[in-house]
Amino acid sequence: MTKTKTVRVGQVGVGGGGPLVLMAGLCVIESRAICLDLARRLAKLAEKEKIPLIFKASYDKANRTSGDAFRGPGMVKGLEILREVKDRFGLPILVDVHSETEVPHAAKVADVLQLPAFLCRQTDLVLALGESGRPVNIKKGQFLAPWDIVNVIRKVESTGNRKIILTERGASFGYNNLVADMRSLLIMRETGYPVVFDATHSVQKPGGAGGRTGGDGQFAPALARAAVATGCDGVFLETHVHPEKALSDRDNAIRFAGIAKLWKQLRGIHAVVS
Repeated sequence: MTKTKTVRVGQVGVGGGGPLVLMAGLCVIESRAICLDLARRLAKLAEKEKIPLIFKASYDKANRTSGDAFRGPGMVKGLEILREVKDRFGLPILVDVHSETEVPHAAKVADVLQLPAFLCRQTDLVLALGESGRPVNIKKGQFLAPWDIVNVIRKVESTGNRKIILTERGASFGYNNLVADMRSLLIMRETGYPVVFDATHSVQKPGGAGGRTGGDGQFAPALARAAVATGCDGVFLETHVHPEKALSDRDNAIRFAGIAKLWKQLRGIHAVVS
């Protein structure tokens, strides 16, 4: 299996044969209280289990099925909340960015900027993310073959930025469905950059619930285990204390109460295959 380079995200090293990394948090910031509560829980778990943790949450979910869907508090308020998470709990922050104008603002707070899957071919945005100097997490589009991720990588590299992480989040499989092809993890590792598996977005059913995205969150833990067994440098999970009440992607999020058990399984698998 190809050994990937190490990309530093705050105090966490992703790749390079190091420990399995967890990227976890809310799909979208629902409120300051909910975000801080989940960050506190995750930070406590990470300290107890020695988990290399990157906290993720979105301030604006621009890619929504319906115009009526909840999008979040917006960039200004959202980044204030994420800065508080960072300052209070010492966690590195990951946030997705949807336009070039957002990049300099997000880069002041976040330790890694995420290129959304739907926007992975938007050249101006890709270049702006690279020019920020921050690590860039490229979410592979559902429509993109794993070998075609090289073209996105080259765009980021053209800015001189080689702090790149690649994330697999499933491929379109007919209408309203995704399938996770584990071969993608190995193919993308051939680039030399660390590869993360997004377990919760890989079980989405885009637009499958009528006016919103549905999903099969019950399968996310199994896919996460399969991905670690196949070979990846990290796992991306959206979690919620009460998934059934989540304002975005509630059908995919893993209940926080189950994260500790799942992580112990993933860490054990990683120890065997790494």
